[in-house]
Amino acid sequence: MQADFLDAHERHWYDADRLFSTGRYANADHLFGMAAECGLKRLMMKFGMMVSTEGKPKERDDREHVDKIWARFESYRSGSVEGRDYGLPTPNPFDKWHASDRYAHQSNFSQAGVQLHQAGAVAICELIKKAQREGLLV
Repeated sequence: MQADFLDAHERHWYDADRLFSTGRYANADHLFGMAAECGLKRLMMKFGMMVSTEGKPKERDDREHVDKIWARFESYRSGSVEGRDYGLPTPNPFDKWHASDRYAHQSNFSQAGVQLHQAGAVAICELIKKAQREGLLV
């Protein structure tokens, strides 16, 4: 299938937000991470990340999840004139998030813990909206 990072970002965000509001923290946490990852990858494409004909990242380092992509984004952003005003908050709110946590028991997820990842995803949502307003993403 063809990768569509913007669509994936939007649908993961939508579902994560609804799951969070109903107290389904484990799945919300996973989807906040996926939403942030997909949003970052879409911006990385705009800032120079090479993708295959299927839209998937060509570089191995770009095929990671949000916990690693957060730092990788900076190398693309800082190397692009268009990326000048698209900095990320520090520290990385996803540094302890792992895609494999989707296998963890739901009792391991708390509202407060998930809110950190929600805030990180919100930051990426705001960058996506900014890029859309400025005509970088259509």
